[in-house]
Amino acid sequence: MQISAKHKLLILIALTILAGALYLVLGIDFDIFQYQFSSRLRKLILMLLVGAAIAASVVIFQAVTTNRLLTPSIMGLDSVYMFVKVLLVFVFGVQSVFVTNLYLNFIITLVVMIVFSLILFQGIFRIGEVSVYFILLVGVILGTFFKSITGFLELIINPEDFLAVQSAMFANFDASNSKLVTLCGIMLIILVIITVIAVPYLDVLLLGKDQAINLGISYKTVTRVMMILVAILVSISTALVGPITFLGLLTVNLAHELMKTYEHKYILPATICMSWLSLFIAQAVVENLFEATTQVSIIIDLVGGSYFIYLLIKRRNAN
Repeated sequence: MQISAKHKLLILIALTILAGALYLVLGIDFDIFQYQFSSRLRKLILMLLVGAAIAASVVIFQAVTTNRLLTPSIMGLDSVYMFVKVLLVFVFGVQSVFVTNLYLNFIITLVVMIVFSLILFQGIFRIGEVSVYFILLVGVILGTFFKSITGFLELIINPEDFLAVQSAMFANFDASNSKLVTLCGIMLIILVIITVIAVPYLDVLLLGKDQAINLGISYKTVTRVMMILVAILVSISTALVGPITFLGLLTVNLAHELMKTYEHKYILPATICMSWLSLFIAQAVVENLFEATTQVSIIIDLVGGSYFIYLLIKRRNAN
């Protein structure tokens, strides 16, 4: 008997809740229960925020680009965020208000991300019909370009400034910006509500530009709004814990494989649940198998990067 997408989603939600509960209590030391439980609860909240932000951003981005191989991180948005953070330290110094004031720093990087995402999107799609491999190449080049500049700036700043930005280069739920959690949490709730409202538009955008226009969508306006949402969502996830390049690619494709549908009312929640499950599992592996000697992003990028190569080979063979 074939299980419907609705029932699959309900099962996935139940598994996600179970995994979150197990992460909170499994292997906990009751001698230090209060400390350990509060620490895990804080990480769980961060994983919920980051997972939802990355999932929503990649679902929107793939609806706009109509391609399942493209994600904001692969297109270099994470690299731009880190470049802006390091550039502010390089230009103004680590004691500058632009660096010490987390909210001001976040707003500046957010504005730059929005501008870059709009320029990137408009630049690529003005070229006309291009292959996904060309767009991937553009993304890899941009990501490498900004990472190289960021690395160069890190080499020439003084050691104290370098230490101030080094912790932000890898995703870490232990060294997160807790002061931004409340702000990002409120923003994320608003953005997820907007995304849920925009689900019918995402379904139409997935049909392509010509079909969307024929169905009455103001294509330029809608896509620009969607790219702004993507930029804000990526900024939220990166600001909280750092970049996780392949999480979105891994989870959205797994969601498609599980749901067997293109309806975003199923794909969006399924991708969010997959992101949460991936983070719960990766964090548990880091804490128990590696005894917190590595980062979550390394585990996820290893699995996600391998899956990305598999998708490329599968797509090439299909053609």
